[in-house]
Amino acid sequence: MTKFLIVSFLLASALSVPVYALEKADDRRLDEVAERGSHVMPFDLEKSVHIFSKTNTGGTQQVIVKDKSDVEQINLIRSHLSEITEAFKQGNFSNPEKIHGALMPGLAELKSAKPGQIEITYKELPDGAEITYATSIEKLKHALHQWFDAQLSDHARHAVPEHHYDSSHRHHK
Repeated sequence: MTKFLIVSFLLASALSVPVYALEKADDRRLDEVAERGSHVMPFDLEKSVHIFSKTNTGGTQQVIVKDKSDVEQINLIRSHLSEITEAFKQGNFSNPEKIHGALMPGLAELKSAKPGQIEITYKELPDGAEITYATSIEKLKHALHQWFDAQLSDHARHAVPEHHYDSSHRHHK
């Protein structure tokens, strides 16, 4: 009986994970997210790539240009990521909520984190910028990973996990 309860619990837990966070969203959702994103992100999604790299302490989010000579897009990326870094440090995740919705996986936990529980740092890259998220709190690490998965799903046309992207584009700290 105990084994049955454990298996039932595990199965129910697995089934309760939104498909949204595990695979590419459908084309309608991708179009909706891109449209909402165009009102929040000043750079052109078609001219850039989001790279999400999960780590043992959280992860790194990079936005880089496809054309390294596109200085205008690089500056727009840097400006946006710098601004949202400051907002995120204050617990303000309204921009992702505007794009992905209030039920975005991981978002509620990130919004409820106390100042300093997640170290959030901004860094310029030669072809864009990155934000690094680090925490020792397991619940928040899990939330960051869920949040990254949701963004990968919703930005599937414009985002990749780091291990699927050409490593020459990865910028090391």
